[in-house]
Amino acid sequence: MIKIKEISASPPDSITKEWAEEATKNYVKRIGELQEMMYAEQKHSLLVVFQGMDGSGKDGAVNNVFAKCNLAGVTVTGYKKPTEEEFAHDFLWRIHKQAPAKGQIAIFVRSHYEDVLIQRVHGWIEEERVTKRIAAINAFENLLQFDNQTVVLKFFLHISLEAQAKQLMERVETPEKRWKHNDGDWSERKLWDDYMSAYENVLNHAEIPWTITPVDKRWYRDYIVSKTVCEAMENLQPKFPAIEIDMAKIKA
Repeated sequence: MIKIKEISASPPDSITKEWAEEATKNYVKRIGELQEMMYAEQKHSLLVVFQGMDGSGKDGAVNNVFAKCNLAGVTVTGYKKPTEEEFAHDFLWRIHKQAPAKGQIAIFVRSHYEDVLIQRVHGWIEEERVTKRIAAINAFENLLQFDNQTVVLKFFLHISLEAQAKQLMERVETPEKRWKHNDGDWSERKLWDDYMSAYENVLNHAEIPWTITPVDKRWYRDYIVSKTVCEAMENLQPKFPAIEIDMAKIKA
């Protein structure tokens, strides 16, 4: 049973910033190489999900870890409040449309889990519906994994209450970050314990496990995410497809 309070949001003492940054640099470079082969081969796909409280660094993780990827093979979708059209459909309708095709990497900044987190915390849906939605999410992720050769990686970006306060204040005090400020983030912060309870429910009922990623130090976040993504892509063993070339048709 996962208890978030028992998990540190800081890196272990055994890992130094200098070592982690060098390792991350190598992982990021390799991710770019593997992604090019995966894009050319069009045999597998990758879905990367980032969930976490405001200030946990979802955008930063995307920018830093996938910096060497060919943008033609990567899509990034940020999920906010559903539109009227999206509300008129089942909650996974808008999600399934953004699932990656073979050869593609799809990145979700927030995701289908919003519908069992924020809606549950605010009491907008009853507990029975939460349970059924989690079952539907598990079925959806298994469908992607087993029917479409999609590797599903999910990162819970674990930030401490103290570190979140610092991140939110930076959005107030730093002019170039002020565009990220949202008064609502401070209101949601007051519901911290409710959110942690909802996250624990999600983490403990997942059939495809989450990678719990401490993010109080951003360099450690990038190390964990890049390592996990790189190793998953290596396991796919992507290769550039072999083709036959009729040299008789080649003209200088």
